[in-house]
Amino acid sequence: MEMERQPHVLLFPFPAQGHIKPMLTLAQLLCHAGIHVTFLNTELNHHLLTQRQALSARFPTLHFHSISDGLPSDHPRTIAVYYQDIVASLRSKTAPLLCQFLISKKNNVDKDSAAAAAAAQLPPLGCVITDGIMCFAIDAAEEVGIPVIVLPITSACSFWCYSCIPNLIQEAQLPFEDEDMDRIVSGVPGMEGLLRRRDLPSICRMPTDHPIMQFYIKETKAITRASALILNTFDDLESSILSHLAPRFSKIYTIGPLHALLKSRIKDDDLSSSSSSAAATASLRQEDRRCMTWLDTQRLGSVIFISFGSLVKLTRVELLEFWHGLVSSGTPFLWVLRSDVLWSDEGEHMGQVIPTELEMGTKERGFIVDWVPQEEVLAHEAVGGFLTHSGWNSTLEGIWAGVSMLCWPKLADQQVNSRCVGRFAKLARNSVSESGSSYHNLQQLIQDLRNL
Repeated sequence: MEMERQPHVLLFPFPAQGHIKPMLTLAQLLCHAGIHVTFLNTELNHHLLTQRQALSARFPTLHFHSISDGLPSDHPRTIAVYYQDIVASLRSKTAPLLCQFLISKKNNVDKDSAAAAAAAQLPPLGCVITDGIMCFAIDAAEEVGIPVIVLPITSACSFWCYSCIPNLIQEAQLPFEDEDMDRIVSGVPGMEGLLRRRDLPSICRMPTDHPIMQFYIKETKAITRASALILNTFDDLESSILSHLAPRFSKIYTIGPLHALLKSRIKDDDLSSSSSSAAATASLRQEDRRCMTWLDTQRLGSVIFISFGSLVKLTRVELLEFWHGLVSSGTPFLWVLRSDVLWSDEGEHMGQVIPTELEMGTKERGFIVDWVPQEEVLAHEAVGGFLTHSGWNSTLEGIWAGVSMLCWPKLADQQVNSRCVGRFAKLARNSVSESGSSYHNLQQLIQDLRNL
């Protein structure tokens, strides 16, 4: 009977590391409150998420399922290159599958006997929380008659900029009529005098009729049909922008930084077991923990940490420029250099063109890895600076750790993020304390889900 009183929520992220991580953190927070969560990944990412067992062991009410993305098995699925292919396939082929999935979970019906037995232990699905660029899930939830909440993975500032793009087009500020990227933009209320053209989301460099531009315009408009909005931010960080967003949504839950809120709600003694640690650092990529041992050998605040996230790609020229700069600085550095970081085939012969001085300089003072446990790295006392792409997850993690950030925004919302944030570590810590706004807002979200 107690189990039936708890709600059952579906979480459905866009199939990318930076989207899955905050959604999965929210899943853990909801499960910690006793809520049943079905976490729906595309089939590939479902298998890449090797921490599923550890997560389910830590949170018995967390249930993982997969759904086809509609792409051929041999498709590379590189988001930076094939974004339009992925989005088109999700909207045309995954959407009807999602509708069927929602019906089965709402009615606790499953053709597979084992799955049916498991479903019988769950209450009917009562709510969908979907990604901000997966709005076909809103259509599916509406068709099935299930309330839907949207979780964009961007900052409030960035989300507001995307929302204002139709106004910028109407006011003839988009597309840009010249190449003066420092010209002030006046069509984003609440950010007058702050935003330059170069600070707008990267899609603003596209023609207004470009398919990606049109996709974002439609997605941002569709979000307003959701019953509520969850933002991975906190009130003191973006209060002025939140006031502009408020009239568009019946409810907005600001519950960030999500990763810090999880640590706040799940006490240190609960995170001591190996399963709990794996749950807290769930990733689609294999983390190289040798970097933590290397950091232990470095002086306090001496290391610059470099990561451009899971999607940003570099040209060979850009990579070598960064590398030369890091080696020439004489400063110890830890660099996340993904195996897929270079465009097209530029990486095929990379090993043959690395200058000797870079190899020697890296051996003396650098450490290069494919992926790291970033939250732990930023919290390490040896890290004194963070060279970042300004993705919102990374930005919040940097703010929380109180590490100075050097921003190199490249795409999507990163330009806005790099312009709008500063040193807010103390405010972030206050927000996730028991008397803080994010802590309170999470409690309200949990209560509202129970009341559905």
